[in-house]
Amino acid sequence: MNGNLIIENIDEIVTPEGNCGVSGSDMQNLRRYEHYSVVVEDGKIAAITKEAAALAAFKEKGHPVLSGKGKTMTPGYVDSHTHLIFGGYRPEEFDMRLKGVAYMEIMKKGGGIANTVKMTQEATLDHLIATGAARLTKMLAMGTTTVEAKSGYGMTLETEMKQLKAVKALKRISPVTLVSTFLGAHAIPEDYQHAADFVNYLNERVLPLVKDEALAEFVDIFCEDHVFNIEDSRMHLQAAKALGFKLKLHADEIVPLGGAELAAEMGAVSADHLLHVSDEGIQSLIKANVVATLLPATAFTLREQYAPARRLIDGGCMVALATDFNPGSCFSYSMPLVIALATLQMKMTIEEVITALTLNAAAALNRAEIIGSVEVGKQADLLLHDFPSYKYIPYHVGINTVAHTIKKGVVYTNNIINRETFC
Repeated sequence: MNGNLIIENIDEIVTPEGNCGVSGSDMQNLRRYEHYSVVVEDGKIAAITKEAAALAAFKEKGHPVLSGKGKTMTPGYVDSHTHLIFGGYRPEEFDMRLKGVAYMEIMKKGGGIANTVKMTQEATLDHLIATGAARLTKMLAMGTTTVEAKSGYGMTLETEMKQLKAVKALKRISPVTLVSTFLGAHAIPEDYQHAADFVNYLNERVLPLVKDEALAEFVDIFCEDHVFNIEDSRMHLQAAKALGFKLKLHADEIVPLGGAELAAEMGAVSADHLLHVSDEGIQSLIKANVVATLLPATAFTLREQYAPARRLIDGGCMVALATDFNPGSCFSYSMPLVIALATLQMKMTIEEVITALTLNAAAALNRAEIIGSVEVGKQADLLLHDFPSYKYIPYHVGINTVAHTIKKGVVYTNNIINRETFC
C-alpha cells in the first residue's frame, strides 16, 4: 500500500495531455502509446517507458509488477458533480415520473428536494458516513477516482454542516479523493417567503461558518426559474467569492434563464447541466474559460432533452461530463451509463468523452495540474480496462470495462469475468 508499482507491457495507453482543460476540437487529441509500461513511485507517475534497461532499474527497487497485457490504460475518471451525501430514497417519485408527472410538479407538491431534506435532517452523521463510504466503494469499482460531493439537503445550518462533516470524514477513510461543495441554496425552505431572504441568511450566517471550519472548497447554487433567479444567485455568489470560495452553478437546466452568462460574469470554475443554454451563454462560457459540465444521465432519467454537446464542443467550449448522482433526478453513479449516453445520444466521440471524464473534469474541480492525464509527475490515478483498445469502452454498451482501478499507485481489482470466457 506504499504507492509503488510497475504496470508492464500495456497494450494501449490513451490520455489527454496538459495541466489545464482543453476546448473544442482539441478534446479529440489523445496521446496514444502501444506496449509501454508505466512506473509509479510514491503515488505519482515516475516513468512511461518501453526501454528494457530503464524498466529493469525500477524492478531492482522491488516494486510490485502488474501485467497490462491485453489491456488499455486511461486516466481515472473524475466525477465532478454529485450529491453524494443524503438520507433516504425516493422510489415513489421515480414511479410517478414513469407515469408522466413532471419533476417540477413533484417539487410543487412537496416532493423532490424537500422530501430528501426531511430524511437527511433525520439521519445521523454516522449513517451519512456509512452510506457515503459504501457508494464510494462501488464508484471506485467503475473507475471513479475523484468525486465532488455537494451538501444541499439540509435547509438548516445543523444539517448542512452535518453533510459537509460527513464528506470531511470520508476524506480520511476512503481511497477516493473527495472535493467538497456547499450547496445551501438548493431549494427555498417553507418558512422563507422570498428566495432573497434565504440567500441573505446563507450569506450572513452559514457561509462564514463553512469557511471558518474549512468544510467546503466550492459554493454552488440552483440558479433556475421558481428557485433562485439571476439576481438571487449573483448576490449569493458574490458573497461566496468575497470569502474566497471557488464558484459553481446549476445553470439553464430547465429554462434558458441566463445561468451560463452569470457563471461567466462571476468567474465560476464550471456551469453545470446546460440543457437549455443559449447561444449567447455558450459564447460567454468560451470567453470566460468556464467548464461546461454536462450530466446526460439526469436528462435520460427525467426523459428530457440532452444538453447540446455538439454545439458546445464545435463552438469551442471546454466540456466535462459527470453523473449528477442524487436520490431524485439521477439515482446513478454509473460511468458506463454516462459514456453510453454521451456517445450514442449526445453524439460525442469516445476521444471527447475520455477527455471530458478525465482532464476536463479535473479542470472543473481546479485539479488539472495533478490529475486527469497519464503523464510523468501526475498522481497515479489510473484505469486498466479489460480490452486491448479504448474503442471497446463505448462498444461494450453500458458495461463496466474496468479490470483494475489504480489510486495513487494502489491497485483495486474489480470482479470482471475475463472476456475470453464465453467467446
